[in-house]
Parts: sequence; structure tokens; C-alpha cells
Amino acid sequence: MLSRRRNLGLLLGFVGIVIFAGTLPGTRYVNQYLDPYFVVAARSALAGIAGLVALLLTRRAMPSPRTLALLAFCALCLVLGFPLMITLALVTVPAAHGGVILGVLPLATACAAALIQHERPSTGFWIAGVLGAALVIAFALHRSGGGTITAGDLLTLLAVPCAAIGYTYSARLTAIMPGWEVISWCVVISLPVALPATYLLWPADIAMIPAGGWVALVYLGLMSQFIGFFAWNAGLAMGGVARVSQIQLLMPFVVVIMAAFVNRETIDLETVLFAVAVVATVAVGTRMRVSRGAAQERGAR
Repeated sequence: MLSRRRNLGLLLGFVGIVIFAGTLPGTRYVNQYLDPYFVVAARSALAGIAGLVALLLTRRAMPSPRTLALLAFCALCLVLGFPLMITLALVTVPAAHGGVILGVLPLATACAAALIQHERPSTGFWIAGVLGAALVIAFALHRSGGGTITAGDLLTLLAVPCAAIGYTYSARLTAIMPGWEVISWCVVISLPVALPATYLLWPADIAMIPAGGWVALVYLGLMSQFIGFFAWNAGLAMGGVARVSQIQLLMPFVVVIMAAFVNRETIDLETVLFAVAVVATVAVGTRMRVSRGAAQERGAR
């Protein structure tokens, strides 16, 4: 029964990753037409309105002050920190390249889970995780054309701890409320900042922005910032943060595929070969033993 639950957690984690993968191509596309700071504010405002509607319709009770503080911290990481860093990075960095840089995110999330959730991955798990991260970093450096790290790369790397810590704490909160409620409160907490910022940064001439730009922005707000977390938080709670986080190793290559269609970026044999190698590390890592803390086991049951 526990094994089936963990497998479902891996599946939900993958669904969440596919939704999140659209963030980079969508952001790269919308950055052509809209100010990146407006993009960050508007996507947060859209998600916040959707979250408020969800909480009102389901008549959820106000969380305790301690829980609200933790939700606010998650919002700082996932609603402000990660979107801001990645949106600014994608002004100069191609979506596919940025997606590959995010290949270090699974290892960072596993580290956060070990420190915050007291999960205890096995040595084999860490070996697989480090190998997967090394593969995607090598890919990024090779593709940079000289083995250098650009400002866009640094901004993408700064987004990594925001996501890793935010994911781990939001998974921790799923012990006391459903995953959809966790992200709903996070985006609602952000509304007092997101709404005024959206108003102040509103484009001067919206007639110049094509319909595709608005579609991409709506995707970022409703899917990337809101609905994707429904599956992702549930997956982390069911399968464990460290184990499910390794599914993120697949995201760079999902991003590459999406970027080929949305941003007209190219896919070559080298990318495919790296993808096969990383998928192999995911297959190994997700089968390695991960011990979970007592509080987590009680939450899983």
C-alpha cells in the first residue's frame, strides 16, 4: 500500500514538473512584449485571485498565526523569489539553456529535505542525484560555448535555493492541510503586494501586445504559479521530498522540447543523449532507499 502511494506520488510529481516546464518557454516568450517585473507581479496577482476564489468556495478556516508565518515564508520563496530570478534571467538566457541550469534543483531540494524534513537518503540515492546534477551542469557549461557562467546563469542559480526551500516547506505544510490549500494561501498572502505592483507596472500601450503574450501570462499565473502546485505538493507529500524531487531532473529536457515549439529553439542529438543519461539517473535514484522522519510517516498515513 505504501509502495503504491509512493508511486502515485512520483506520477503526480511528474505531472507537476510538466506544468512547471512550461514556465521557462512561456516566460521567455512573454518577455518579448512585457516588462519582466510586470510579468512577476501579474502572474502572482492572477494566481492570488484564483487562490482566493478557491479558499472562499471551499470555506477554509484561517490558519493559525504560526502556520501563516510559514506560508508567508513559502510565498517569499515560491511566489516572489523564484519567479523574479527566473524571469530576469530569461531576458537574456534562452529557455532551453535556463531549463538545463535548473538541473541542479533536484539535488538542492534533496539537501533541503535532509536539513528541514530530516529525510535520510541512502548513499546510492546521493550518488545518483549528484551524477544527474553533474550531467546537466556539464551540458550547460558545454552549451555556453566556452565553459563560462553568464549573469543569466547566475540568476537562474539564485532561483534554485528559492525553489528548493519553498518546495520543502510547502511539503511540510501538507501534513496539516491539502497541497492545493498550501499554494492557495501562499498566493493569497502575496496579493497585497502583487495587486498594487500589477497596477503600477501596467503596460502603457496594451494594444501593442499580441494575444499570445497574454495567453502566456495567463499560463504563468494559473498553471505555473497555481495549478501545477496541486499535483506537485501532493506528490511530495506522498512520495517524500527527496525521492520525488529527483523527477525534476527530467524538467530540463521537457523544457527543451517545449522551447522548440514555443520559442523555435533547436533540439539536437547531443541534447537527446544527455536526456537519456539523465533519465537513467532518475530511474536509479527514485528506486533508492529514503528514510522519512516520524512526523512525515504520520502525515503520509
